[in-house]
Amino acid sequence: MTFRPVAATSLAQPTMEGAGVHLHRVFGFGDPTLTDPFLMMDDFRNDDPRLYSKGFPWHPHRGIETITYVLEGQVEHADSLGNKGLLGPGSVQWMTAGSGIVHQEMPAGDQQGRMHGFQLWANLPSALKMTTPRYQDVMSSDIPVEIDDDGTVVKVIIGSFWGKTGPVDGIAANPMLLDVSVPAGQRKVLPVDTRANALAYVFAGSGQFRDASDPIGIKVEKEFRGEELNIRDLSGNRTLVRFGAGDEITVTAGDEGIRFLLMTGRPIQEPVAWHGPIVMNTQEELKQAFRDLQNGTFIQPT
Repeated sequence: MTFRPVAATSLAQPTMEGAGVHLHRVFGFGDPTLTDPFLMMDDFRNDDPRLYSKGFPWHPHRGIETITYVLEGQVEHADSLGNKGLLGPGSVQWMTAGSGIVHQEMPAGDQQGRMHGFQLWANLPSALKMTTPRYQDVMSSDIPVEIDDDGTVVKVIIGSFWGKTGPVDGIAANPMLLDVSVPAGQRKVLPVDTRANALAYVFAGSGQFRDASDPIGIKVEKEFRGEELNIRDLSGNRTLVRFGAGDEITVTAGDEGIRFLLMTGRPIQEPVAWHGPIVMNTQEELKQAFRDLQNGTFIQPT
């Protein structure tokens, strides 16, 4: 077995999207080869409804798949094909935009006004860019949960792990998405696909991700407010960890434990032509998508 070293860490950056939703961008709109097949990830977490209630009004997507994972509050969605739904706490939606869809997502907080969730974009290979759009909505109760003897809890959203298989299937990038909670002071070794890129996003607590050859953590470059810092890796809230090659990752939880999303996916390794919510392979395909939007042919007949 080969432990994956930490290649780099970065902090999610505050930004605004939609009609004024305050959120933190974990990654996106940089070099897509670093996170291939994933393109972008947002952490929308807020306790003030004024900072998110206007939501994400009608907007188009083509050429990608999006996953929305809600922890607190809820998200109401609707689209141009007539689909409607409500994502509550712990629920997941994977949307394959494919050839094109126009939809809206409107968040609402819980009784205390809290709203917390994530949206992750996965690329589609060229052969599936214009596939028929579809949804997979998954209730919290349908997501398998595995609890290890040391108290580690793993929710298997996508893929197979520890004998459990997540309810979302048929995704082009063959990804794995886990919600992992490790108790304080515990060290866990988690197997991953050696051919996949691997990322961890810490959203509660802190811990160390490292290989066994360096017991005090490894030096990594960490970007903060545009500056590259050389520090020892002790990853905490809103930290993205990008791993090198190998078939296992290891994490040691800090004093408050650690909770993170573990994402893996086999890279597509194709050219990316990207503007806003539309991701194609060439600039001409991208221009055609916007021409389709302008002339009313963006939504393909089914």
